[in-house]
Amino acid sequence: MIDLHMHSTISDGTDTPEQILFNVKKAGIQLFSVTDHDALAGSLIIPGLLKEDDPVFIPGVEISCRDEEGQYHILGYGYDPAGEAIRGLTEMTHARRMKKVRARLKYLASKHNIHFPEEEVKHLLSLPNPGKPHIANLMVKYGFAATKEEAINGVIDELKFPADWVHPQQAIHAILASDGIPVLAHPSYGSGDQLVLGEEMDHRLARLKDFGLQGVEVFYSGFTGKIRQELLAFAGQYHLYVTAGSDYHGTNKLVQLGDTGLDEADEFPEGLTEFLAVCRKYNERKPG
Repeated sequence: MIDLHMHSTISDGTDTPEQILFNVKKAGIQLFSVTDHDALAGSLIIPGLLKEDDPVFIPGVEISCRDEEGQYHILGYGYDPAGEAIRGLTEMTHARRMKKVRARLKYLASKHNIHFPEEEVKHLLSLPNPGKPHIANLMVKYGFAATKEEAINGVIDELKFPADWVHPQQAIHAILASDGIPVLAHPSYGSGDQLVLGEEMDHRLARLKDFGLQGVEVFYSGFTGKIRQELLAFAGQYHLYVTAGSDYHGTNKLVQLGDTGLDEADEFPEGLTEFLAVCRKYNERKPG
């Protein structure tokens, strides 16, 4: 059992790092990674919780990126958490995130007369990485929206921000500079409901490979067998590692730990075997 894509309360999951570890062991997962959005804290906490017979852990992160051709989520694995490049990038994205949260709260108050109790706002701003889902949950809690989706799509997304994207090349270089492995998350899912396949996927992977991309998340919750087969072919064509992740968010998503589709594979993918070999090298070199 392998699951290399999950989120804790450090970003937009509902499980604390401690709960993540408990649930990973309960699910029988033997190798896992916490890949919080634009945040390293979960990968700093988990190693201190591990005992001798616990599952193997690989540091992870998921960087939200965009450029003139679309949206990307770049996963980073096995990096040095003290790496200046990865720390600098996540600190920058955190500062941007906090600025947007404050702007959204101000917009909701001024344009929609939506106000939250002071203690709720203080708690929101004290979170490691607050974002739109957290504000949406407050809107639902206090009756300003029926669902989280309605809150985000109908109100929160009204406020637009100037382009201040993290370019995928920037994320890939920061991961590489910190001795990590950059992997494209859920490759076939683009911006919004966009499905990226065929020639468009070929073009996307070729560009990212030129930037230094080393892997692709072939096995992912929600992918069909046809999508997985196409991605496996592209991984072979571009000599990319293969990874498997559920994108577990606790109760924030209807996705279970270990739901990657890997159990449906006819044989264990060579690209995943190669990735696991690199992971073993990481565990051999880490302190302790």
